[in-house]
Amino acid sequence: MESERSLSRHRRAGSRGRPRQGHAECIAFEETYKGKLAEIAAASDAGEKLAIAVKRFEAIEDLLGRLISFAGLVYTGDTTDPKRAKFFGDVQERITTASSHLLFFTLELNRIEDALIEKALQNPAFGHYRPWVEDVRKERPYQLEDKLEQLFHEKSVTGRGAWNRLFDETIAAMRFKIDGEELPLEPALNLLMDPSEEKRHRAADVISETLRGQLRTFTLVTNVLAKDKEISDRWRGFKDIADDRHLSNRVERELVEALVSAVRASFPRLSYRYYALKAKWFGKDKLEYWDRNAPLPKVETRTIGWAEARDTVLSAYGAFSPKMASVAKRFFDDRWIDAPARPGKAPGAFSHPTVPSAHPYVLVNYLGKPRDVMTLAHELGHGVHQVLAAPNGALMAPTPLTLAETASVFGEIFTFRSLLAKITDPREKKAMLAQKVEDMLNTVIRQIAFYTFERRVHTERKNGELTSEELGKIWLDVQGESLGPAIRLGEGYDVYWTYIGHFIHAPFYVYAYAFGDCLVNSLYAVYEKSNAGFAERYLEMLAAGGTKHHTELLKPFGLDARDPEFWQTGLDLIDCMITELEKLDAQA
Repeated sequence: MESERSLSRHRRAGSRGRPRQGHAECIAFEETYKGKLAEIAAASDAGEKLAIAVKRFEAIEDLLGRLISFAGLVYTGDTTDPKRAKFFGDVQERITTASSHLLFFTLELNRIEDALIEKALQNPAFGHYRPWVEDVRKERPYQLEDKLEQLFHEKSVTGRGAWNRLFDETIAAMRFKIDGEELPLEPALNLLMDPSEEKRHRAADVISETLRGQLRTFTLVTNVLAKDKEISDRWRGFKDIADDRHLSNRVERELVEALVSAVRASFPRLSYRYYALKAKWFGKDKLEYWDRNAPLPKVETRTIGWAEARDTVLSAYGAFSPKMASVAKRFFDDRWIDAPARPGKAPGAFSHPTVPSAHPYVLVNYLGKPRDVMTLAHELGHGVHQVLAAPNGALMAPTPLTLAETASVFGEIFTFRSLLAKITDPREKKAMLAQKVEDMLNTVIRQIAFYTFERRVHTERKNGELTSEELGKIWLDVQGESLGPAIRLGEGYDVYWTYIGHFIHAPFYVYAYAFGDCLVNSLYAVYEKSNAGFAERYLEMLAAGGTKHHTELLKPFGLDARDPEFWQTGLDLIDCMITELEKLDAQA
């Protein structure tokens, strides 16, 4: 667990005075290069000079990233603390002001003729940055005039950034009064997995009632941000509401549409079929929405201690690759993990990559459930990926979201297989397998439903503001379509869209989970057929960071996401697990 003391040491050791240093370096960089890149590109030694400029730009990006990462991590530790909120807001404002002096660089770089850029890239020093340069130049059709870019950039603090912060602080301040306790969001949602049906029902009602109390705020935030995005997309010339996300993910729109179509076509054989089976286990025709993630009846759910969770994940990683386990172990040994759930702490889980000159930090809200162990394995997968990719530098270490889920989902699979192999009791095995199926349905089916919800919201928002009732109806429509007739989405569920932070922080991010899960399922199928040398190729893929397109990364495994059968391979793994559950059910 990453302690407050550790973060304080980091601040004392390396952050004092750095905002001023960062601002000064941004100004100096602008004075050196603004308006001069075209002249540099035409020179005989263009490659050498451009390499020096990009390297300097990268160093500044690393410094600014280090500052905002620290401020963000301090803030997520307790988003209800006004001092932390002010600190984060002040740093965010100063970083935005400083980085406005850097905006010219990529804009001018993109105005250089292709032939001159290609000639300069023949220089090894500048050629090292080819993946980054090529990605930057993909933005050319959508970039605006310099002054407009600066205006968009500077107003982000009082625009999208401010609405994001309002959402975060509203969620963090909410308390759900259940059975005499006042709980933050995460522990309250966790009660929907309690063995007691009565407790799940009470928790669901309180969650609904409490969220409804802030419904006007959440509706306003959603409407404002959807309009903000529509304005930005219109000015930049994006044709589809999700095209900017596809561009940043380095994935083609047609590929995402194929994924969405394949997943939606699978609803009957996956989610409908599974939830009908689960309703049968509960002796019901239909499950109430608060029973969707309930543990199986008559199967004891034990609490898993932190030490056991750590050993389970590291053992599973080690069985696949000792190197992967060694990197993951550092997160525990060096206290890079903030694990306990506590009031004010940001809900959910993440692995923050920070910057290559530092190291990642993992945040989870660990409550001892088997799902929490899987979440730990998931986030540590991200952490390992981020550590391995860091040598690519601040500009090329970041991985597109569609591939950023690769290591995390793979880590989950190995942890699950490790846990399942130790179980001898058929009822416990059935429960473990069912939980994994539910997690995969939540990752694939549910996330594509989220994507469908976002598409409908952003599309309909173009015709005017959406009311809370309209948003709730869209939510119920898409959830009903994805979950099927065996789940009753009763009164109260219409407001459950409000707490999902991805809709606010990263529009259309959600399909990346389904992309990553299906991709990993396909990778795992390759591993099961022949694992000789697989771990080495896999770690090389992670180490590539953002330097390669998904077609290059998957080629060593004989996979191609453009192949229509690619997505079916991933979905078939879920199908097989449901079939295995049906067989276990028949044997009972």
